[in-house]
Amino acid sequence: MKTNLTLALFLFSIISVHAQNDTTRYWKTSGSASINFNENYFSNWAAGGANAYGAVGKLVMDANYKKNKKIWTNHVKMALGYSVLEGSKWQKTVDQIEWTSIYKSQLNKKWLFTVLSSFKTQFANGYDYKVDSSTVISGFLSPMTLEIGPSMQYIFSKHLTTYLSPATPRLIYVNSQRIADNGSFGLKPAVKDSTGQIITHAKKYTLGFGMNILIVLDYPIAKNVKLNSRLSLYSDYFHNPQNIDVDWQVLLGMKVNNWLNVDISTQLLYDDDVMITDKNGNIGPRVQFKQLLLVGVGYKF
Repeated sequence: MKTNLTLALFLFSIISVHAQNDTTRYWKTSGSASINFNENYFSNWAAGGANAYGAVGKLVMDANYKKNKKIWTNHVKMALGYSVLEGSKWQKTVDQIEWTSIYKSQLNKKWLFTVLSSFKTQFANGYDYKVDSSTVISGFLSPMTLEIGPSMQYIFSKHLTTYLSPATPRLIYVNSQRIADNGSFGLKPAVKDSTGQIITHAKKYTLGFGMNILIVLDYPIAKNVKLNSRLSLYSDYFHNPQNIDVDWQVLLGMKVNNWLNVDISTQLLYDDDVMITDKNGNIGPRVQFKQLLLVGVGYKF
């Protein structure tokens, strides 16, 4: 895990070093780190209940460049968290490495030409705890998603903007051969004989090409309350273009004081190429949803 974190920090350090060496000081860098906790405790509780504990670490970094009409924004978000029910094993609740980089050239007050790229993966192994808590179904670079393509940005207001990328290649890579052989994350599964033995291993990657739409809302509801929403929609021109991949992340952040914060976050995912097994053994694409309520301490730099 330390190696994975080091790699993610190294990617960002490339930008940070450039920023420090730019004598004209067109760069602005910032970041925040926090540790968040949640707890449920019961003692002689007649209605029943199990004690539960959890923690989530988060690191967010930004490095932004602006000179005249040329703008380059970089946003890195990393999070890893676990929780445990009394008498059970630790279970992962949050695992995210995401780097978004956007180069912009301003055409006028409302329109910008941009090149939008994103990199996504995770730190640790993941399991489907409802089905099997011992079989790995994901891991570091399993999957890894990389997108890059030209786009146009339209600024509706200082709080709302959208990016339209009509020609976006997408690479999905699965580093684990065993996970790739299962046909996970849109890959074609390995070819097996009648006894279940693998004849030909699956390819570890798949390429897509389609349209990507990103809608970003960053709105201050009150003095210390901010709503952030990022909705990403992707349609592959050559593979079921009518089926839209959805990634919708919403964060309601409340700052109590300089070091104490409360975050409510949700994420909704849908990808018809991702097969999910329910508790009854049925396999198919499904809407994925995650919600977290966290109270923690943080530091900005």
